[in-house]
Parts: sequence; structure tokens; C-alpha cells
Amino acid sequence: MFKDKDLLIEALTHSSLVKGSHKANRAFSKDYDRLEFLGDRVLGMVISEELYRRYKTAEAGQLSRRYNAQVQKKTLADVGMNMGLPAFIQIAPDLRASGGAENPAILEDCVEAMIAALYLDGGMGAAKHFIEKHWWPRFGAENAAHRDPKSALQEWAAKKGRKPPVYTVLKHTGPDHNREFTIQVSVDKCTPTVAIAASKRAAEKMAAEKMLKEQENG
Repeated sequence: MFKDKDLLIEALTHSSLVKGSHKANRAFSKDYDRLEFLGDRVLGMVISEELYRRYKTAEAGQLSRRYNAQVQKKTLADVGMNMGLPAFIQIAPDLRASGGAENPAILEDCVEAMIAALYLDGGMGAAKHFIEKHWWPRFGAENAAHRDPKSALQEWAAKKGRKPPVYTVLKHTGPDHNREFTIQVSVDKCTPTVAIAASKRAAEKMAAEKMLKEQENG
């Protein structure tokens, strides 16, 4: 429950009601733009901290990929739709008639604005409770991190209490324009796997994917 209900109204009010031909409607004096700015930062802080705590062996690049997946427009719009937010967004009638309340960009802004409103009304605890409820289940989703096989293998090793995978170049042949890399990946208590590709990175990914499949298949 909001102590200051004006904050909630502001968080759900689109600029179409406070600017242009609809600005004479004094019931809506502020739109969500300023709150959206703050909410974006609050969400980013909470998600960043959780990723840092949850994935203790992940490298900065891996954390960044997970972060981007959780704060992208699609994720925010999905949260808004799942909450049934379109029905509560205050927007000009003509925009609502054309589906504006379900516009991903508007839903994204409203969700961030709501996070800011919760933060201002009840402190970081209130904002974090909202984020935990709507974001934590997403961390377990298969596509949450857009993980490549190397990230997946590293996380698998960490869950098993083993050291991070080690990638070794066994051989590289051919001229610069037509190289071929043979890469081996090793993890404690696992049989090393080898892959060959036209780039070192591609061979590493293939070797990691091969090892994951072998472990899944026993």
C-alpha cells in the first residue's frame, strides 16, 4: 500500500495527459518521466547486486550479459503485461484506443516509474521487494543470460564446487586468412574435450558445448 498515492498516480500517468491538447485536465499534473529516470537506476542497482551475489565465479562480461537481459525493454514490458498494468495506465483516450497502453516502450517506462515510486514511498526495501517478486523467477529461465556454452560450463563447474574450466590451444594451423584452431577444455574430474574451428573463440565454445553434453548424458 502506498502512503503517498500521488506517487502511484504519477508513475502511471503518460505525458499525453499533461502535455498538448489534454494538458487542461488538471487531474493529471505530472507524468512518469522523472520517476522513470530514477527507477531505471534503482532497478539497475538491485539487479547488479543480486547478480554479483548469485554468480560468484562469473566474469564481468558474463554478469553484463545477464544484466542486459534483465533490464532490457522486452523484460520490463513482460513484467508490466504480467502485472496487468495496461488497465491502470493513465493515457489519452485516442492513444489507448490505438493500443498505446500496451506499447512496450510505455510499459517499460511505467514499470521503472513504479519502482521509483515504491523507493520514494517506502525506501529501498519496498522497491527491492517488488523487484524480487517480478525478477527473481526470471534468473532461472533458460534464456535469462543469453549464455554461451563457455558461460554455462563455468557455472556448471562452480555448482559442482570445481575450479573454472581451462582452455588450451593444442594446435593452430593455416595462413592468417584461413586459420584452424584445435582447443581442449579441461574441468576437474571430467574427461577433457577437444574441438576444431576457424577461430579460437569458436573452438572454445564448441569444446565447452561438447563437454556439457557429455556431462548431461552421463
